[in-house]
Amino acid sequence: MPRNRLPPWHEEFVLPNRRAILIRPIRPEDAPPLQGVFGLLGPAELRARFAQGQDVLDDAAAARLCRPDPKTELVLVGAEPLPPGEAMIESLARARIVPHTREAEYAILLGSHVSGLGLGRHMMQKLVKWSRGRFLDRLYGDTPSNNAPMLDLAASMGFRRSDEPGIAPGFTRLVLEL
Repeated sequence: MPRNRLPPWHEEFVLPNRRAILIRPIRPEDAPPLQGVFGLLGPAELRARFAQGQDVLDDAAAARLCRPDPKTELVLVGAEPLPPGEAMIESLARARIVPHTREAEYAILLGSHVSGLGLGRHMMQKLVKWSRGRFLDRLYGDTPSNNAPMLDLAASMGFRRSDEPGIAPGFTRLVLEL
């Protein structure tokens, strides 16, 4: 009897509008579609961090993002259920272990057309699960201070606001003790 199972870190997520999104690890083939939709993912302040201060994702940045180190980083995409390289990317979530620490930094980008439909929460849950599986002590990320939906989501998941030094102006650091 054939098993209908997806590979690790692959999952079908159905939005409230019944549209299916495949959550999966990013692949090198995703670089061109990611570059195509990158400007549509938000918030813009975090998008600039992925692209080294630019509003577009150049070839080098896309190649780096699409080839994460599996020992220290998880990058997931929420995409159409099509093969990598053909699927439109709806969301991007990354958790990366900070070198020489027991903590990871996260970032989540969502397309405005899927914002508020539960995909951000689901992606965050995946990053928390990955971080706990690595036996890390904390997961943190910086969110624009005016992004009330993300601040509310993080609070509902147990994240707390932190006023530690070094946070860029206009951002709020959200921390989850694991």
